[in-house]
Amino acid sequence: MAIIDNAIYVNGIRTENPQSLSETFERMRERGGLSWIGLYRPSPEEIREVADEFGIHELVVEDALAGHQRAKLERYGDVLFMVLRPARYLDAAEEVEFGEVHVLVGPDFVVTIRHAESPDLGRVRRRLEGDPELLARGPEAVLYAILDEVVDEYAPVLAGLENDIDEIESQLFEDDVDATQRIYELGREVIDFQRATQPLSGMLDALLRGSEKYQVDVELQRYLRDVLDHTLRVTDRATTFRTVLDNALTVESTIVARRQNEEMRRMTELSIRQNDEVKKISGWAAILFAPTLIGGIYGMNFDVMPELHWAWGYPMAIGLMLAMGVGLYAVFKRKGWL
Repeated sequence: MAIIDNAIYVNGIRTENPQSLSETFERMRERGGLSWIGLYRPSPEEIREVADEFGIHELVVEDALAGHQRAKLERYGDVLFMVLRPARYLDAAEEVEFGEVHVLVGPDFVVTIRHAESPDLGRVRRRLEGDPELLARGPEAVLYAILDEVVDEYAPVLAGLENDIDEIESQLFEDDVDATQRIYELGREVIDFQRATQPLSGMLDALLRGSEKYQVDVELQRYLRDVLDHTLRVTDRATTFRTVLDNALTVESTIVARRQNEEMRRMTELSIRQNDEVKKISGWAAILFAPTLIGGIYGMNFDVMPELHWAWGYPMAIGLMLAMGVGLYAVFKRKGWL
């Protein structure tokens, strides 16, 4: 069902548990107090029913129906509309999962529309119900508690990202490990995390600036400042993570380039050695070819040949072979082939 929890609070005490939206509206008119309606992926009809009852602007309805909104804060008359992007770290997949929750805050009502498993608004409700004095401060107290829960849930995400970054830094100088893809993927997660968290500081600052105009309880203002401090620390750490990953990507690129250069140097050295071997083989082949050529000529079975019947013909052929071999050896040796 879309309605996860639905209650009416009077002086911070839960007095009614309506079973439907129409019953909620009827009980509110009868008893007054604060109505807190928690919806999980509601249908368009349910959203419009809530909007019609509380006089919510049509643009807010469109945003709630469309979903996939950026974190933002908008005010339509006496209705405050806030979009939050909670996050949680998935240890098994080593990645960050982002959710989305819409919060509508009016003079006597709070409507939360959750589109993901995070944040745990049931825990927020139990916390406030255990502190009636805080809940009695009005709808802004519910808004503060939701903001506090979302920001607190960023802490495990930061811890998970930091652990991943530490693992990458330890892998940078390991041989046969290419961390480029992991660095890039983690960098995208950090960027998405920054998009979810950075608008929060401006949103909280806007809430505090308008606190006097909209008569927000002084104690709630202190609580909101505390959430703002936590938010600034979260965004600062996320900025640090992005800087570290940018540096890691630069180092990884340098290491990869160095490895490629070393591989090219080894290939060049191998090619040079191969060329030297080819030169040696070619040189010895040329040296052996000359005597073979002379021997082949004088080995032909012709009766009429120069020096064929000459007494010094054989010694001359042998000497010519040796002379040509020694001469070629000297030439190749001087050129460095042998």
